[in-house]
Amino acid sequence: MGATTIYSLAFSAKSSFIFHSNRLKSNFCSLRMNRFLQIRRRMDLRISVSRVSASASLVVEDDIHAFLKVSSSPGWVLVLLFQFSLLCFSITESEKNLKILPRDLRDNLLNEPKRAQLLEVILDLGRFPEAHYVGECGGQYLRSTKVSTKELEDAQIAIGEFGGDNRAGIEGTLHRISAIRSRNGVIVGLTCRVGRAVSGHIDMVHDLLEYGESILFIGRPGVGKTTVMREIAHVLSDELHRRVVIIDTSNEIGGDGDIPHIAIGGARRMQVPEPSMQHRVMIEAVENHMPEVIIVDEIGTEAEALACRSIAERGVTLIGTAHGERLDNIIKNPTLSDLIGGVETVTLGDAEARARKCQKSILERKAPPTFPFLIEMRERHYWVAHRTVRSVDMLLHGKKPLVEVRKRDDQFKVVIERGKTYDGNQK
Repeated sequence: MGATTIYSLAFSAKSSFIFHSNRLKSNFCSLRMNRFLQIRRRMDLRISVSRVSASASLVVEDDIHAFLKVSSSPGWVLVLLFQFSLLCFSITESEKNLKILPRDLRDNLLNEPKRAQLLEVILDLGRFPEAHYVGECGGQYLRSTKVSTKELEDAQIAIGEFGGDNRAGIEGTLHRISAIRSRNGVIVGLTCRVGRAVSGHIDMVHDLLEYGESILFIGRPGVGKTTVMREIAHVLSDELHRRVVIIDTSNEIGGDGDIPHIAIGGARRMQVPEPSMQHRVMIEAVENHMPEVIIVDEIGTEAEALACRSIAERGVTLIGTAHGERLDNIIKNPTLSDLIGGVETVTLGDAEARARKCQKSILERKAPPTFPFLIEMRERHYWVAHRTVRSVDMLLHGKKPLVEVRKRDDQFKVVIERGKTYDGNQK
């Protein structure tokens, strides 16, 4: 395909047709390009690029670029995604994200070779604007002048109202804007987080989803938990034909606006007026809308943990996330430990203590876990999967459980290593 440049067209995905770029001829692109532009006027088409192997695929639907260049080297593919019935999104999605930034920053980002890996842009009053990229430590300054009060005010006008959690979105996109306020309530900093719809992560847990049991994902911020929730919603609703309802507290999963982003497929989305009301909306979803699956992001309070248990006891599958890098963090967290069954102190009799060769006072799991599976997302492509009952019980008894390590190799193929001894820090 040489140096053929293909402009980023709007798209949505229902059916996908994958062509290996090294099999495509330049004349095919030139003959078809006009046809693609005609199709776009009627039903919207986006062209995206992804790195794949013969047996695996990871497609990134990126809203940052105004255009993409398609390489002809082996391993790159041209993915043409068609949608006939669902909402389509145009290139204005990327333009909306960039319009909140000062013009010089916007130009710098559009000309940045690493723009596909852009994670977030930091604007702090009196400091240099900074960009963070996936897989890199630290940030990169975008210019040599500091952020002014006027620039933050202009950005706030472009963004609009912030919610009670100091978060806002851009309608029709997956981007998230978070504010830092002074003591007087004035915005003195913005974190502009890039949201992307990523297809392919589901391969890491597709077999677990078919069990129909609840799964809890944990991991540090930025490791991709919300992105995984978004794709799971799409797969469960469109491929496994489950009735899925997303509890979207900050509109991170389904995007901002009243119409959810195409990335969640046919899943329904319930927005939450205030973060403190998330647990109420969870119960409301079960009582009013008869879901088979509830998806909830960032479980963080005791009320939300209790709501999860109530939902699970009604036979509804839960897919959720919580902050914490390791299972041990959840066990020791009194607010969230109920998600894995809770922990209580038990006093043993003398004979029982001698038989177990332990102290008389020990920690035990006090109830069945709300989530039978727990996955530690160590990195974007390196996960550790637990059977919650077995792992919690063994850890409380001071033993090391056996876990599954799920990762991608150099060809992006999913590799599952079963029966690995868990040490809490392995990788």
